[in-house]
Amino acid sequence: QNIFSQASNPGQFENDSDVLWQRGHVPETIVYHGRVGINTDAPDEALVVCGNAKVMGRVMHPSDSRAKQNIREVDTNEQLRRITQMRLVEYDYKPEFASVMGIKDT
Repeated sequence: QNIFSQASNPGQFENDSDVLWQRGHVPETIVYHGRVGINTDAPDEALVVCGNAKVMGRVMHPSDSRAKQNIREVDTNEQLRRITQMRLVEYDYKPEFASVMGIKDT
């Protein structure tokens, strides 16, 4: 997967003292040390996309079965006992978070 960035002077960024983008160790990659925001100037996570994202390949997540091995059945009675010990909660989103994320029902 290629990522491209355009700068006014190819190969350099506007202010060399603020350079956070670097060539990656893997060919055809770049690395940014910080948070990246798309359609936002205040990203609060490593990557924040405010709007739709189009993915032309697969998205892997740690819960994806393709990332796991040695999957096996467990003792359901033991797992149900553990579930009864879980702390269940209800919550409301903080208004400032809900408004930024476009959540109406907090």
